[in-house]
Parts: sequence; C-alpha cells; structure tokens
Amino acid sequence: MHTVANPIQACNEVFFRPNGVFYTLTNKNNWSWVPFILVVLATTLPGYLYFSSVDFSWYVDLLTAGLGDVSPAEIDQFRQNQQREMYVIMSLVGPLIGLPIFQLLVALYLHLATKADEQNVQGYTDWYGFTWWTSMPLLLSSLVSAILIALASSAQISPNIMQPLSLAYLLDVSPASDWISIAGSVSLITIWTIYLTTVGITQWTSYSAKKALIIAAAPYIIIYGVWSLINILG
Repeated sequence: MHTVANPIQACNEVFFRPNGVFYTLTNKNNWSWVPFILVVLATTLPGYLYFSSVDFSWYVDLLTAGLGDVSPAEIDQFRQNQQREMYVIMSLVGPLIGLPIFQLLVALYLHLATKADEQNVQGYTDWYGFTWWTSMPLLLSSLVSAILIALASSAQISPNIMQPLSLAYLLDVSPASDWISIAGSVSLITIWTIYLTTVGITQWTSYSAKKALIIAAAPYIIIYGVWSLINILG
C-alpha cells in the first residue's frame, strides 16, 4: 500500500491516490488541520470575489425577480435592505462557521454508521478530521470559480458562477427557478466527495466497497430525494 510522508503530500495525493492517504491517516494525528485550513479559506473565496465584483444593482434586480407575488411596498423594502457589504461579510463568515458545523454532523453520521465494525478503531474526532480530506475537491471548485469571475467580461455575473461545477452553472438554471437550490448543491464535487468517502471507509473499516458506497451515498440520495419530492408536490 502506497503511503505518504507528510500532510502537505497527503493534500496532493488525495486527488490522485486517495487509498494511500486514508491508509496513512489511520496512524497519524493532527494532519487534518491542513485540509481544514485549506478548505475553509478556499470556500470563502468565490463569494468574496463575486460580491466584490458583481453589478450589485443588477444582482438585487435578479433577487427581486424571484420574490414572486409581492406588493410594490414589499419589493421596495426588500431592495432597501440589500447591502453589498452584508453579502461580502456573509460570504466570509458563512464558510468559517457554517462549514465546520456541517462537518460535525457528517462526522457524527460516519461515526455511527461504522461503529459496528470491529476493525474500526477511529473515534468521532478522527471522523471529523476525515471529513476535511473528503472535502478537498472544494479547492478545485473554488479555483475554477475564481478564474471565471476574474475573466468575466461583464459585472452582470450569474451567482451560479460561485458553484461552477454544479448543475445550476452547467445547465444555466435561472436563479428564479424553484430548482435552483437543489441544482446549486448537486455538482461534480458531490460525486467526488462520495468517492473519497467510499475509499476512506474501506481503508478505515473492514467494510466492502459496496457497503462503503452505500454509507457514503445514502445521505445524499435521501436528502436530494426528499428535497425533490417537496419541490414537485409544492
């Protein structure tokens, strides 16, 4: 089994030879701080660049178009409440707070889903660190987003550009669509994350690849399935 010597090498190898990375991580402590810092910082980049660059009046018009059947007074009040600075701050604070909390939930799920395996000696904090390694593809998404924003020929940039590997961007889903939230969250990164999670589980437990894939994919299938059903029935 291929192994890695340090966390920096692991951050590179997780994209190409993840089996060796997760195998090595079973015997390493504190390596997960590196992907934690990289992922959190990277995920603040698209939002910050977008809201610093976009024609904000145009963006507010875009949001207003999606309000539906509301009175002119409510539209005016909504427009007055929109401030560029607020969105810039949210783009920075959101990933710094929201992402670590989300990963706590993912780690809890993985910990409970693998707890019955006798070969699994990893604790909850180990699985929390694990989630940051499986989130490393977010660096690629953030990099692509930053490049696209920098190369944009107009300041009237679709917000979908912040998630350039999502269905929302790839299929050019309108921000006013009822499906925009789902389309924005389903991306090539989702598939990559499921793959890395599957690989990691097979290295940390005695579970087969099939069982590991079921554990890795189940939350996404359930969440997106229920979400889509609500959209259809709503």
